[in-house]
Amino acid sequence: MWPNSSSSSLLLTGFPGLEAVHHWISTPFFFIYVSILLGNSTLLLLIKEDHNLHEPMYYFLAMLAATDLGLTLTTMPTVLGVLWLDHREIGKVACFSQAYFIHSLAFVESGVLLAMAYDRFIAICNPLRYSSILTNNQVLKIGLGVLMRGFISVVPPILPLYFFPYCHSHILSHAFCLHQDVIKLACADTTFNRLYPVVLVVLIFVLDSLIILISYVLILKRVLSIASKEERAKTLNTCVSHICCVLVFYVTVIGLSLIHRFGKQVPHIVHLTMSYIYFIFPPLMNPIIYSVKTKQIQIGIFRLFTTHRIKV
Repeated sequence: MWPNSSSSSLLLTGFPGLEAVHHWISTPFFFIYVSILLGNSTLLLLIKEDHNLHEPMYYFLAMLAATDLGLTLTTMPTVLGVLWLDHREIGKVACFSQAYFIHSLAFVESGVLLAMAYDRFIAICNPLRYSSILTNNQVLKIGLGVLMRGFISVVPPILPLYFFPYCHSHILSHAFCLHQDVIKLACADTTFNRLYPVVLVVLIFVLDSLIILISYVLILKRVLSIASKEERAKTLNTCVSHICCVLVFYVTVIGLSLIHRFGKQVPHIVHLTMSYIYFIFPPLMNPIIYSVKTKQIQIGIFRLFTTHRIKV
């Protein structure tokens, strides 16, 4: 039983005022989701099958691809359900669980990008000790640490959602559940739920991005000390893919945060669009960036598909 609640479900929202064309809007969403699933699944398969990619850099890339897949599979069913089938109703337990995974995986992605920056820092600033510092065991520990930080840190604000009374409107503003949407519907003291996420965002998103920035300042300092211009370019090229992924992720995070914080007069459709960009753009772009910018990935993809064709 949900205390003081007349319903055990909430209502998701697609694009208000555009319900008549939801089926058309769903078409690009469907193809984007398929592209995300194919791109990230291919990366995971490639890193698993190609022994030349069994290195820390690519293990972290596999973690990034897995995180993007998890985030996509968490939001895709409800988004397509609303746009395709006009299936707006979602149970509270399912809604709060979806919010938990969405926020957890967002923090995990930030942690993976931080781990990838650490990998590049060690590879460039301390190359002789790279293999002894980033052993398989160490990579596993870093991966587990990133997962635990993401999934445990989100428990405190999500857990109370299961016990709050809900006597306001049961209509959410997105086609998926977010913590900040749900607490607006609660008839209870939500002070902790409003303050804790702010602290969490500062400690994770802001601190991670700051450490990544500092690591690249040190990397650049090290690269500029290399005498050969050709060697400098070659060294920097190993960081390009990661820098692009960091920019894609944090620019969308900052854009969404600014819209929510200062865009009170901005049309609701802009808020919705920024939310979808945040959840769709990084998972779509990450495999593309690494496929275009990383020669080993290109060779691996070619080898994977030519080997498969020969077997067939």
